[in-house]
Amino acid sequence: MSELPNSLEDAIAQSRVAVQTALADGCTRLQVEFLFPELKYMPVAEQFLPVFTDYDSRLKIFFADAGAAALARRDWADAPFQILDIGTGRAASLQTKIQPEDEIFLFVAPTAVEVPQLEKLCEVIGDRPLVLLNPRLEDSGVVGIGYAARKTRERFTNTIEPCYYLRPIDDQSALYRSYPGQWEVWLETGGEYQKIAELPTKPSGDDLDLILLKGQPQTTIDATPARKPSVFKSLQRFLKALSS
Repeated sequence: MSELPNSLEDAIAQSRVAVQTALADGCTRLQVEFLFPELKYMPVAEQFLPVFTDYDSRLKIFFADAGAAALARRDWADAPFQILDIGTGRAASLQTKIQPEDEIFLFVAPTAVEVPQLEKLCEVIGDRPLVLLNPRLEDSGVVGIGYAARKTRERFTNTIEPCYYLRPIDDQSALYRSYPGQWEVWLETGGEYQKIAELPTKPSGDDLDLILLKGQPQTTIDATPARKPSVFKSLQRFLKALSS
């Protein structure tokens, strides 16, 4: 039975299990998203790393820019894996970032700006598995949202399996998915969180509005009791602790 996490730490632990399950099933392009305001990605990435323990130096980690990569190299000085930035250089320089001995790749918080470079790196990576952790590829303001930019981004994002997703819609509801489960909408009803909808694909904003407006199960499943209604309050407390 699926259930909402009680803290960000629980969510990260759930995401590690989801990624391991997806990798075992042969998935090669995975995405993990924790959509909370002011979330600092470095502590999240550090807690996510145990999923790659068995890969040791065969893991390669990419950050969006050279500054973030340098910070990670400083903080993770004893790590066995290599830390690079995605970069915005020529294609030839991008290709040198991927070596034959690399087996798995983690991209930490790439943005819409890096999509062209990210796509080129993924072409070099080929069928080897990769994980995007808290990517920000939907930032239309950064892209300038030209038609070509939209199509480039959509073509790339459509190749990625949303392995884990957790987003509070407001203080009383959330959208959640943990591979191999379906997309779930949770709502605080009568003092506890209940799963009110289970969907095979990610619902649009309009779909979410309709589901929450009705506030009742949208499938044949029974509403599933979850944790206390303080779940997102505890997540916010955890975020504050990470930020301090």
